[in-house]
Amino acid sequence: MTKEEIIKPENLVYKKPTLMNDNPMHYCPGCSHGVVHKLIAEVIEEMGMEDKTVGVSPVGCAVFAYNYLDIDWQEAAHGRAPAVATAIKRLWPGRLVFTYQGDGDLACIGTAETIHALNRGENITIIFINNAIYGMTGGQMAPTTLVGMKTATCPYGRDVAIHGYPLKMTEIAATLEGTAYVTRQSVHTVPAIRKAKKAIRKAFENSMNGKGSNLVEIVSTCNSGWKMTPQASNDWMVEHMFPFYPLGDLKDKE
Repeated sequence: MTKEEIIKPENLVYKKPTLMNDNPMHYCPGCSHGVVHKLIAEVIEEMGMEDKTVGVSPVGCAVFAYNYLDIDWQEAAHGRAPAVATAIKRLWPGRLVFTYQGDGDLACIGTAETIHALNRGENITIIFINNAIYGMTGGQMAPTTLVGMKTATCPYGRDVAIHGYPLKMTEIAATLEGTAYVTRQSVHTVPAIRKAKKAIRKAFENSMNGKGSNLVEIVSTCNSGWKMTPQASNDWMVEHMFPFYPLGDLKDKE
């Protein structure tokens, strides 16, 4: 059997989403961002929203997200993505509007914008990548850094007496009147990836159906910032991150 006989549409098992272009990604090997990008691209394509989606990219590791997904993008100032998304959605209510933010951008610099946009019930979706560290700037402590976790700015581990407690933004979001769907997922295994994709699809559909704000947290790894191999990072995440940031739906307002 020749290669031409094998490579036929009817034999196709998997292909890269058409919305993902061929630009080489700048993310570190083993990073969770690439998987989440793929899921977003698949969901947008399956919803038929390729020409009606606007993503808002953050300041952080995903600052160049517009280089990888062929949809409309708007770059936001550090932490201000939910405010920008609010304006876009109000001007273009027929657009699928989402933000893509890390824990430093969302839970520190953009704490106020995040909470107030969610509380207002803006019909947007916030994709929240939580790797418990500032990845792009060299591995500093973030609001989500675990107690005892070592970073460049707390080399002896996060000390509650000095640094306070990690901030659980998703739990906060679940208490707000304006939120419709709040969930925490991960992409460390194939079953987890499938669940994360379903969560993103549900959030996007909610935002298009005018149900309110949606927050999808993805508990992720940063093997370069954590100074671990990709596999060791996944294992560390399961052992340490999941007990403090348990996976599952926190709110689902049908």
